[in-house]
Amino acid sequence: MRAIWKGNISFGLVSVPVKVYSATESHDVKLHQVHGADGGRIRYQRKCDVCGEIVAYEDIDKAYDDGERTVVLTEEDLESLPAERDHEIEVVEFVPADQIDVLRLDRGYYLEPDAQALKPYTLLRRVLEETDRTAIVRFALRQKTRLAAMRVRDDVLLLQTLLWDDEVRAPAFDVLSTTPRISAKERELAAQIVDSLASDFDSAAFTDEYQEQLRTLVEAKLEKGEDLDTAATFGERDDEEADVLDLMEALKRSVEGKKAAKATSAKAKAAPKAAKKTRKRA
Repeated sequence: MRAIWKGNISFGLVSVPVKVYSATESHDVKLHQVHGADGGRIRYQRKCDVCGEIVAYEDIDKAYDDGERTVVLTEEDLESLPAERDHEIEVVEFVPADQIDVLRLDRGYYLEPDAQALKPYTLLRRVLEETDRTAIVRFALRQKTRLAAMRVRDDVLLLQTLLWDDEVRAPAFDVLSTTPRISAKERELAAQIVDSLASDFDSAAFTDEYQEQLRTLVEAKLEKGEDLDTAATFGERDDEEADVLDLMEALKRSVEGKKAAKATSAKAKAAPKAAKKTRKRA
């Protein structure tokens, strides 16, 4: 991994030099745009609408336009801002971990301590673990002031940026002002479905089916080109509309389906054991 930023965690008078690394990465198949007729790559040019010249990226600055006037902000202007110059991750408070709304969580970053800062880094990590608290921190990264939650993941301090209040939309759905009547039987059947699917979350049990299918498609296209029969590769698509069921009927069928699947799974697990016992007797 490559560090994207360096700074210092500060809590009280303690300062911990750290390197910041992106904690996540995309697994998507990288695609680019081409001209469908000849496969030529589509490229975008940065063209000035005043002089008509193609402008190199390093010659591009940012600007603010209020409708009447335009002010250009150079990289030097932006770097002169105090928040941008300050490479400090300031701990502003420690809050109960359950007070962090998951809707506010944004990007995740790992914090690696400098070798000489391992002791204060470990101290902060252990305090967060033992108190079940999350540190709310403030810092500037990539020309933005960030609010973030700092917590422990395994033996590493993890920083997760938080959305600001005005970045979280409030739900306003008129349809929810009416509460439908739910019968006791419907609640019972729904609870049975929940019970049949109850489990401990294991992220490794899930895969991104779309990306897997996309990779299969790309590999098949590389091998067979335009002669590829996608129907044969992925099977025919069923476009028939599903029957519309009322809620009670849908719940009943769901429960029956889960019971049948559970019975089939139990038989499959029992079969090897039964075969093993038969071999022992023989």
